[in-house]
Amino acid sequence: MHRQIAGKLTGRVTKWIVLVAVIILTGALGSLGGKLGDVKDNEQSSWVPASAESTRVSNQLADAVSPNDIPTFVAYHRSSGLTEGDFAAMDEQAAEIAKLDGITDAGVLTPNAATDLRAQGANVPELVSADGEVAYVYFTFNLGKEGWNKIATPIEKIHELSAIDGVDVYVGGFGGQAYDFTKSFDGSHVTLLLITFGVVVLILLFTYRSPVLWILPILCAAVANFMATGVVYLLAKYANLTVNDQSQYILSILVIGAGTDYALLLVARYREELRRHEDRHEAMAFALHRATPAILASAATVVIGLMCLSFADLNSTASLGPVLAVGVAVTFLVMVTLLPALLVICGRWVFWPVRPAFGTAEPTQSGLWARVGKRIAVRPRVIWVGTTIVLLVACLGMFKLDSSGLSTEDSFTEKFDSIIAQELLAGHGLADNSNTVQVVANDDQLDAVEQAVAGVDGLGGTTDPTSLGGGRSYFEAPIKADISSQNAFTIVEATRTAAHSVEGAAALVGGGSAFYLDTKTASIHDNLLIIPLVLLVVLTILILLLRALTAPLILMATVVLSFGAALGLSSLLFTYVFDFAGTDASFPLFAFVFLVALGIDYNIFLMTRVREETLTRGTRAGSLVALGSTGGVITSAGLVLAATFLVLATLPFVFLVELGVAVALGVLLDTMIVRSVLVTALNLDLGSRIWWPSKLDRGDHAVAPESAGKEERVSVGS
Repeated sequence: MHRQIAGKLTGRVTKWIVLVAVIILTGALGSLGGKLGDVKDNEQSSWVPASAESTRVSNQLADAVSPNDIPTFVAYHRSSGLTEGDFAAMDEQAAEIAKLDGITDAGVLTPNAATDLRAQGANVPELVSADGEVAYVYFTFNLGKEGWNKIATPIEKIHELSAIDGVDVYVGGFGGQAYDFTKSFDGSHVTLLLITFGVVVLILLFTYRSPVLWILPILCAAVANFMATGVVYLLAKYANLTVNDQSQYILSILVIGAGTDYALLLVARYREELRRHEDRHEAMAFALHRATPAILASAATVVIGLMCLSFADLNSTASLGPVLAVGVAVTFLVMVTLLPALLVICGRWVFWPVRPAFGTAEPTQSGLWARVGKRIAVRPRVIWVGTTIVLLVACLGMFKLDSSGLSTEDSFTEKFDSIIAQELLAGHGLADNSNTVQVVANDDQLDAVEQAVAGVDGLGGTTDPTSLGGGRSYFEAPIKADISSQNAFTIVEATRTAAHSVEGAAALVGGGSAFYLDTKTASIHDNLLIIPLVLLVVLTILILLLRALTAPLILMATVVLSFGAALGLSSLLFTYVFDFAGTDASFPLFAFVFLVALGIDYNIFLMTRVREETLTRGTRAGSLVALGSTGGVITSAGLVLAATFLVLATLPFVFLVELGVAVALGVLLDTMIVRSVLVTALNLDLGSRIWWPSKLDRGDHAVAPESAGKEERVSVGS
């Protein structure tokens, strides 16, 4: 930021203008943010790319099968075997379910009704297990476009009326899953925010050792969250940006974590300048002038890195990037406007009980990280080689990472009713009629396709064909496996192979499991595309920021090494501590983007200070000063970001638990070891060579001590 602008933002009058303007914007955008729930889209089928086979099937079935249909079933289990009275009770309950709003004209299919229909020659699925212990009734909801958000009410009514003495009853299918998913998130956003703010407050209290100062960063982070949510609402409503519960939670976590990081850097620099300037307005002008470029570069790197997700095939991934990028951009603006204004309005007393008095020595130059730097300086090469070896060993844990995907059962840390219902059907040899393959083919080859598909192991009986017009028809067949399991994927692949083998049929295979398979395929493609793209973007930004080539290449190598170590250690934790079955196929990409985009923050915070100090002290001395000045800030920022992401582990979703743990572990490695030890050791060993080919590469450049103490004049607004 230009010195004149920095001064005017924190002038004696303009600070009040900034405060009032932000309050007005917060009120306007905050009120819109409260409506975000109205535009969220939790329907997973809308996330798959348009080119996916399951999407093409869905498009061809649009007139015959509503995309708003939510297949649902109620599973009944009696270990001693279901009785005639149980089946009669199912018929009575089915009649009540049929009266619920949203039940389609097909009505409710019960075991008794299915038996009667088969006796008449109809092709209907078997709804009772061979051992007689499990049965289910099947029906479909259609509650309109927002049905996935409205499903809770009818499912709760079904829970109320489905009790039978001695019988275990569970609601499953897409309706049951949607209900469990919605209820697990119900109210958790507020809880998540409270836990996050609580953790951050504790860390700030420890960092600042002030009972007052922590309030300002927290207040600004809350304002940024309100404003970012409002902007995201506008984009979701008027620009078709897809937002779901998962993206909203990660948005809040990221805003609070990144905002606190930026606040820590700015406050630390402001505290330094208060010791050099008697006028707090002038001190803030200098602090903004010197800290904002690093904060801006950090925010820009994260924003651009997240926007790389927009190139993803998977719609859920592509939409997450802009949502989070908006959050970071808004957070940056709040932290360089509202926070400086509040700090100068409050004055030095806000640092009580350790007020930074004018003319006093800066304690960071004799603190912990200054002492660590002196120890590293004794044998820097031994330090960076040893640290690199340790991190490379940690990377070996990646061989335990299984990112082939998770079944429905393995996707949650709790046992939901819908999962138990699914297990009951699969465990007793019943096909889930809510999970089918949908096969579309040309009419003249439809019989051949049906015969080919009938030989696929793991499929139930096919339904009667339904004409789609235009010479195309479709039929369905239930899958005897968990909808998102590798078993189901194998069945879908076998069905596609069989259907595609019929010449002239132009056959396509879709359905629920096909959707999950296509999601996994798209995720693997995105990993291969987005990860190199993010690396290229981050490297380019570092080159432009540091005006060198060697340092950015070294920093990128440390970033990749840090990511590998974090992923390796996380994999070991997931396998041997948490006992998770694996990870989602998209997990490596999300972990990489967050760790690289956020981890580069600390590179930027450290290296911009190293470059600043190099101008007057030389690279080696400048590196030690930079570590002493920023080590504490980087450590505190890392603790805040790690703690905020770790809060995700409180949610009952394996993907979010794994993401939170991996990012938290990676950030701690980054701040405690990679940034503060490894990078500093490399700087001290290589010296001015890190700035090649810039003009700083002229030996350890230094100027006369009297020149080093001179300050530029910064204009302070009135």
